[in-house]
Amino acid sequence: MNFIDFSLVDWSRAQFALTAMYHWLFVPLTLGLSFIIAFMETIYVKTGDEEWKRLTKFWMSLFGINFAIGVATGLIMEFQFGTNWSNYSWFVGDIFGAPLAIEGIMAFFLETTFIAVMFFGWNKVSKRFHLLSTWLVAIGSNLSALWILVANGWMQLPVGMKFNPDTARNEMVDFWAVLFSPMAITKFLHTVASGYVLAALFVTGISAWFLLKNRDVKLAKRSIVVASAFGLIASLFIIYTGDGSARTVAQHQPMKFAAMENLYKGQQNAPLAVFGILKQDKTVPGHKKMDFLAEIEIPDVLSYMAFLDPNAYVPGIYDLVHGNPQHGIPSYTDRTESGKTAIEALAAYKNAKTAGNDSLAKVSLITFEKHYPDFGYGYYAGRDVHELIPPVATSFYSFRIMVFLGIHFLALFLVLLVLTVRNRIENKTVILYTALWTIPLAYIASMLGWIVAEVGRQPWVIQDILPTIAAVSQLKSSSVQLTFWLFAVLFTGLLIAEIGIMTKMIKKGI
Repeated sequence: MNFIDFSLVDWSRAQFALTAMYHWLFVPLTLGLSFIIAFMETIYVKTGDEEWKRLTKFWMSLFGINFAIGVATGLIMEFQFGTNWSNYSWFVGDIFGAPLAIEGIMAFFLETTFIAVMFFGWNKVSKRFHLLSTWLVAIGSNLSALWILVANGWMQLPVGMKFNPDTARNEMVDFWAVLFSPMAITKFLHTVASGYVLAALFVTGISAWFLLKNRDVKLAKRSIVVASAFGLIASLFIIYTGDGSARTVAQHQPMKFAAMENLYKGQQNAPLAVFGILKQDKTVPGHKKMDFLAEIEIPDVLSYMAFLDPNAYVPGIYDLVHGNPQHGIPSYTDRTESGKTAIEALAAYKNAKTAGNDSLAKVSLITFEKHYPDFGYGYYAGRDVHELIPPVATSFYSFRIMVFLGIHFLALFLVLLVLTVRNRIENKTVILYTALWTIPLAYIASMLGWIVAEVGRQPWVIQDILPTIAAVSQLKSSSVQLTFWLFAVLFTGLLIAEIGIMTKMIKKGI
């Protein structure tokens, strides 16, 4: 295998992670706030109450600030597929590019077309047309998320494609399989629902601040009722989609699932570790195996969560690395050898085609197609297969903190809704401060979800087919380092500017 510049790989990953995480600071608020605004304007149109119009305009101004900066970071992130990950773009551009193209043509143009009417058409179009524009912006924003998450879901579960050995590219053969893959569906539903929860917490937190300052009390209460009801429904939906998402991961990304649960030895009737403190097990040479220093577990739940059967066998990290013939699980060593055979067969096929030896080309192609499911593992032939284990502690803790925060959000929405409807929220200082300081916790939970999804599937860019070490562009590591720090400064500046502008708008009042 060719020399691998791990510094280039690490810096390329760091730059993309930086861009993605900054971008995701803006996207979820856009997804949820657009619908909250639409609900408020609907109430205004139905009732004719001008105070609902004031309320809609206030939250709309905060939405606009966030939307503009989100677009800027999103464009930079998409450009990186061509600059830093050109091998990836070449290998799967025919598939990955399709959802992004649809997002640009359909969803992005939909929201950008009607966003002008939403902001500047209050006195220029009818109430109903303006309301329609607001709803179309909300729908367009979420359609943008759909196509991007379909692309991401395909990276986690590559379906609906066929590898073309003549061009060395994967080509789409079934668009509907890509769109409706179980990974794409669960990822979209769970991710947008998390955006709704974050936006609801943003609105309730800011509204709580108004109540603490005894300002715009009536409108703040109205905001809390709409946002907490919206957030409560979204939180319940997250539980449902999270359950489906975990099951999809267990079935199609077993190593990620095992890392999330710190499950080393596969088990029937596997227990769920509700809480655990990890420590490094130094008895295993050559690999940083994590063990439990302390844990609280529920019997059988992990097996049920993964396969809807409390008696089901859940493979662990050890099974996946070393194999488990009893359960039909090949070892990573076997898969790396199979992947190496696939890579060599592809090279033999191309050489035979060039030489005009059709019979050898046919044999090589058959061998390649047989071993293609392990293609990506071939890049690790001769390497330590433990490199194929994702960071276990990061995955384990991120998943649990995210879940615990989600339970907190659900309880907070319920308390806020009940107290506000009963007109008892104003003097509940502790609850109001909790709502205010839950805003940053919402962003933390949202980021942790992406850490579980992306760190947990390492080292794969495309699951089982293309690892990060084979996906990067042939650049100088120093060039990527330079742009990393430039982007870090730029995005931090944008974030500071957004927080400053939003704070000024909030202090101005409704």
